[in-house]
This record gives sequence, C-alpha cells and structure tokens, in this order.
Amino acid sequence: MSTHFTRRSLIRGITAATAAASLATGLAACGGNSDAATSTDSAKSGEVVIGQVSNGAAKQTSIKVSEVKSIRAELPAALKKNGKLEIGIGALPAGFPPLAYVGSDQKTLTGAEPDLGRLVAAVLGLKPEVKNSTWENLFVGIDSGKVDVAFSNVTDTEERKKKYEFASYRQDNLAFVVPKKSTWNFDDNYENLAGKTVSVSSGTNQEKILLEWKAKLAKEGKKLTVKYFQDSNSVYLALSSGKIDAYLGPNPGIAYHNGQVANTPNATRTAGTYSGAGASLQGLIAATAKKDSGLAKPLADAINYLIKNGQYAEWLKAYNLSNEAVAKSEVNPPGLPLDNS
Repeated sequence: MSTHFTRRSLIRGITAATAAASLATGLAACGGNSDAATSTDSAKSGEVVIGQVSNGAAKQTSIKVSEVKSIRAELPAALKKNGKLEIGIGALPAGFPPLAYVGSDQKTLTGAEPDLGRLVAAVLGLKPEVKNSTWENLFVGIDSGKVDVAFSNVTDTEERKKKYEFASYRQDNLAFVVPKKSTWNFDDNYENLAGKTVSVSSGTNQEKILLEWKAKLAKEGKKLTVKYFQDSNSVYLALSSGKIDAYLGPNPGIAYHNGQVANTPNATRTAGTYSGAGASLQGLIAATAKKDSGLAKPLADAINYLIKNGQYAEWLKAYNLSNEAVAKSEVNPPGLPLDNS
C-alpha cells in the first residue's frame, strides 16, 4: 500500500484524474501479471538511474552504486548462481504513483518501489528483473518462488510474519485527503470522524484502522460512514462532488496527488496523518520475502549500505519522500499487532 493481503490496491498513490486515466490505459492491457517493459537499464555500469519516465513524480537522478561483495556473500547459493533478483510489484491494474506505475512512455514500470529494488540489486551484484502483477498475485508470486522479494509498499505486520520475512526501508504513514476548501482536520483524534463519510480501500491496514474507529464511535452513539470505490478516479470524483468528506490512504500517494491538482478547481490537501501501525507503533514498509528464504538479512544489509553511503537519501529526495526515512533497516522489526493486522 498499502498494507493489504486481500485486495488489488492500496489506493496507494492516486494521481489527478487525467494522469490516472492515462496510466490505467497503459496498464489495463497487461492482465494479471506482466513481465514486459518492467526493467530500466542503468546509464552505465556502477550507476542506477531512478525516476525515469516518471511523469513528474520524481527528478530523474543517476545514483552511483556498486556491488558489495561481503553483502553478496550472504545471499543463498541458488540466488547467487542465478545472478538475478526477481522483484515483485503489485501495481496492476492502475498503479499507485509515486511508488509504482507505468511511466510516461506507457510501457516502463517506474516509481520509488521498483527503483529501490534496482538499487538493492546493484549492491547485491544481481541483475534486477521487475515483475508487475495484481496485489493478490504479488503474494502468490512470493509463495511460489516466481519472485524473490516484493518492493511494493507492503506493511510489516505480525500476521504476515507467519509466512514472510521483512527488511524495513520506509515509514508507513497514512493520510486523510480532503478538498482544499474543506475546513475539516483529523487532528490525531478519531472522534473528529463522527458524522463524516470516509472512503478507504478494502483489505488494507488503513481499512482495519478506520473500521476500528467506526466501532468505537458506534459505542459512543456516533456514526462514521465508510464507502468503497473500485478505482482512484471514482474516489476523487466522489470527493470533489461531496459524496465523501475524506479519503484515508497511504501518505505518499496522497502527497503526490495534492501536488498534481494544486492549481486546478479540484485541488486537495492533507487533513492529517497517522501511523499505519496505529497509535502505539510507527508502521514500517518492508522488503518482503518468503519466510526462511535467507533473504531478509542481506536485503537489510544492502539497504543499510545505501543509507550509510547516501544513495538512500538521494532516492527519497528524488521522490519527495524524505519525511518517511528510517534511520536503519531492520530484520523483522515489530509490526502491526495481531489484533489489527
């Protein structure tokens, strides 16, 4: 998201209506899985070019990064022999800018998530091969071994640790988006949702949090109405027409959308943020591999190498995500609790 076992979407990063329609057109023909046009080549050996054909989501940047033999040595033997890192992205059908979507050339999978996967692959001395799928098939791909690791806005949860292992790389923050003219703010208080109609993507951790607030309000004799829509265009049309008061989704996509529509009649703004793991824990987004695959530690070590040497900061800055930086990557850090994961 995302964040999200049972659904195709995080609504995760939603563009302006015209941009989303364009991206959806590029993705719709791809079906449930797509291996085509998902790799971008570095300008030259020892460099990874991020933000390519990003349609304004990022500043294209060439980042110098080379193989670190001591970290590569930690990889399972089969992966070293194969020489490729199969990176799973759950961005079908419509993508979620700025994190993962088809770029302005209508064929290349771009975004912060696949670009971080490419940086990590460079540290590991592996050729990145990015595989795009629906959200459900992302986890099927990990389970079946079709992909080695997912970089797809996956939230670290205790429930998911039953099947997967994690290397954290970004804070998981949610945000409420409202029309710019709206005076409503969340103010870190669920009681401010009383009487409101809010949209959320089903099967996501943000839905779980929102439904928990709805139940609390119901016990207080107050009503929160939750509505669902099939795609990002429908969400934002409902927001601009007043059918919903707010949408709760991942912070990166909402921040991107706000920028895209800033000078239009349908301008939006962020009306508050919240940790994706709830009030007592900072949620974390993590690289996700099959449990006991032996990948979590080398992935975390590769990310920490990028943090220590500045490439991680360059990557975040290019996508305007510096406010979601982590100090270090951790292997299986505390995740969203079982009672809310």
